[in-house]
Amino acid sequence: MAEKRSGVYVYNQSKETFLAFRVKVADSVLSRMVGLLGKRKLEPESGVWIVPCNFIHTIGMLFSIDVVLLDKEFKVVGLHELVRPFSFTPPNFRAESVIELPPHSIFKSGTVVGDQFVIERYEANRNPMLESLLDKPPVGRGTTAAHP
Repeated sequence: MAEKRSGVYVYNQSKETFLAFRVKVADSVLSRMVGLLGKRKLEPESGVWIVPCNFIHTIGMLFSIDVVLLDKEFKVVGLHELVRPFSFTPPNFRAESVIELPPHSIFKSGTVVGDQFVIERYEANRNPMLESLLDKPPVGRGTTAAHP
């Protein structure tokens, strides 16, 4: 079964700064079509990562956004600041995905074309040894064994 990605963080490795901590992944046909439609605004440090995608439109949106276009290695290949409602960004054929962020995110982070991003799930690292111990029934005091 495929792993469902509920949320990720976006880190600009080149500038050593975070752009967002609560980014929803839009990687299905439906989630990519819906995107930010119906939202009144993007909360600070949030966003939407649209995969695959190489341009966006803001038809039906009620607020401006910043847009970062990434190639398959998560290198920034395009930037659009303060994209207004009811507009389009031109296609960027080097882009594999797009991150939609709150206004001024690009400026605040100092992000420029060529920067390297890290995009990962935000969760504690799992320890397989600890998980195997937690899956076993407790043994020791207070346990009784059935005798034949």
